[in-house]
Amino acid sequence: MEIITNTTDLCLPVETAAAIGKFDGIHIGHRRLLEEILSRRTQGLAACVFTFDPPPAYFFGHSDGKELTDKMEKRLLFERMGVDILIEFPLNRETAATPPVTFAREILGRQMKARFLAAGGDLSFGAGGAGNAELLRRLSPELGFEFMAIDKVCLDGREVSSTYVRNRVEKGDMESVRRLLGMPYMIAGKVVRGKQLGHRIGFPTINIQPGENKLLPPRGVYFSRAHVRGKWYRAISNVGCKPTVAYGEVMGVESYLYDFEGDLYGEQAEVYLSSFHRPEKRFESVEALGDQLRLDIAAGAAVVP
Repeated sequence: MEIITNTTDLCLPVETAAAIGKFDGIHIGHRRLLEEILSRRTQGLAACVFTFDPPPAYFFGHSDGKELTDKMEKRLLFERMGVDILIEFPLNRETAATPPVTFAREILGRQMKARFLAAGGDLSFGAGGAGNAELLRRLSPELGFEFMAIDKVCLDGREVSSTYVRNRVEKGDMESVRRLLGMPYMIAGKVVRGKQLGHRIGFPTINIQPGENKLLPPRGVYFSRAHVRGKWYRAISNVGCKPTVAYGEVMGVESYLYDFEGDLYGEQAEVYLSSFHRPEKRFESVEALGDQLRLDIAAGAAVVP
């Protein structure tokens, strides 16, 4: 997958089928957009995703910057889905002030060579957010692309949105999150060195330090799966600050991988949270922590597929 970032000079050499949006979480509504552009590859069009960096909500002060999927995770997921080109368009005072018609003509039409364009019906872009789906529909004959506005996807009678997914993550409702995303909630990053306590008490673990903008669920222990070195492992993960052995406020994800042996320091790993098991708590001793870990691991072995 080609990644175009930190530039407004796109000038793609191929004609594209493009999806435009924020894509936070890449939920089942977003996947509907992606299905449309990926299906146009049979017509010789490159599948292209256009998104903004930083996200508009954060740039305009409507968000704390916490994301369901950070930049690295989005890149990983888009590539796995088969996207050919990812554009991370820089959002700043100058680009935010671009008149919507200019944006459509210069960026979408001329530079991206869009021949098919998909977006949500609530799309807004350009100065003052005045650009919308109706404008693109009106300009599409002039600019030479077919435009499709995708209706909101509903699940259990409720519209699927990044805001709703965020609410479920913050509640620790990972089963609902999985249904809304079409996959379990992912936390990806490099494996870093911890205090080696797991090795000393017989339960070696891997520690991932998520990106600073990553939205984490409530502190606690979760049943999970891990993807490392191209393979999947059952796992059980602690999201939090490890209160029994550390007093800092740095949040991390520590996972015990069933049936894995080896050293992963410095390597990329992905942890997918399936369900909440128990809250994080401080134990009186390392021995008491070890006893609880044995119970947690036994419980996970019974439920994690």
